[in-house]
Amino acid sequence: MITFQENIVNMQPNIDFIKEMKEAGGDTLKKCFQCATCSVVCPLSTDANPFPRRQMLFAQWGLKDKLIGDPSILLCHQCGDCTAYCPRGARPGDVMGAVRAAAYKHYGWPSFLANLASSGQNLPVLLAIPAAVVFIMWLISGSHVPAAKDFVDIGYSQFFGHWDFKMLPKTTFFIDFFMIPTFLLSLFGAFKGVTAMWKKMTENAGLGEPLCQPSPIQFVKEFLWPSVQEIVRHDRFKQCEANQNRVRGHQPLMWAFIGLLFVTGYSFFAQDFLGQFIEGLHGPMSMWNPVKIVANVAAISLIAGAAILWGNRSQMEDEGKAVSTFYDWFLIWMIMAVGVTGLGAEVLRLLGIPGLGYIAYYLHLVSVMMLFLYMPYTKFAHLVYRTFAMAFERYRESAYVKNHCY
Repeated sequence: MITFQENIVNMQPNIDFIKEMKEAGGDTLKKCFQCATCSVVCPLSTDANPFPRRQMLFAQWGLKDKLIGDPSILLCHQCGDCTAYCPRGARPGDVMGAVRAAAYKHYGWPSFLANLASSGQNLPVLLAIPAAVVFIMWLISGSHVPAAKDFVDIGYSQFFGHWDFKMLPKTTFFIDFFMIPTFLLSLFGAFKGVTAMWKKMTENAGLGEPLCQPSPIQFVKEFLWPSVQEIVRHDRFKQCEANQNRVRGHQPLMWAFIGLLFVTGYSFFAQDFLGQFIEGLHGPMSMWNPVKIVANVAAISLIAGAAILWGNRSQMEDEGKAVSTFYDWFLIWMIMAVGVTGLGAEVLRLLGIPGLGYIAYYLHLVSVMMLFLYMPYTKFAHLVYRTFAMAFERYRESAYVKNHCY
């Protein structure tokens, strides 16, 4: 028989947290009557950690501190097995997703962006911020739409205008001017959030003492890197039964982002550094350039993966297996926008249609900026939070902890 050691009498439910979970898709949490069916079918569940039964109870009680510091919440892949077998329609998978949304909002830095990205009511503002930044940059750059006869050759290399300083093209300078700070803000926000989450997890597990902390090298080698390998292989996703389409959608997305990360890194290095010494690196790449091929394959893979997830999510909602939430849809919309506008801009360049091409490229820059800017606060944040939760799981169960902390 499973018992809970917490002193229930002294626990004060967080009513605001319960409301927050309900608004994020966990409105069915009160239907749970602790039958444990969800824990029987969930591959994450163990005798010591009856997931998600224990977490559903904590959610009903509104125990925010225990839930947002529980690595199991982030290890959940929301595969849908628990929801499919729940006899009460409590949809534990959606409740766990709502808890993750609340955790990303709680750990988000700066807090005003985290609050902004947590609600669909703020969608106009979420769109307006990057749209205004890119449009203002375009206006002050003095750029103009090129003639059709020049467009195929110069492409978007003069989207933000042209100057005679060949070591750094004007367009490259302008894109760096707003994209690099956006990326660094996102990176720092993710770092702040993960650091706070790790602190909360160690406190909840009783591992907060300095002697329990491994060295950075040991942490990466023994805990973080194996977790990254597991994520790339999609080991836990493949254990899900009810929703295998999510595996087929996530894998092409993962490889697409890896490919686009390589292409972006190469382009940044080639244009900002090598381009100062080698002419010809600032214009459009040849369609047969290996880097260009990787970029196109990654873009197609990005669209295909997003389309699979889009269709899968729609089907689950139509069948009553999931509830429509801004938290789930916002990321799908952003990913699809990045892929469609990027590929569309290239096709329009090849067709020699500069007017529509510039609009598509503008929307592409806006969608990429959105993806960067809101990464730590949306469902995309699981990219970092889940990785470190997996690392924590390995750390908590390791010989290092047994030898140094107990």
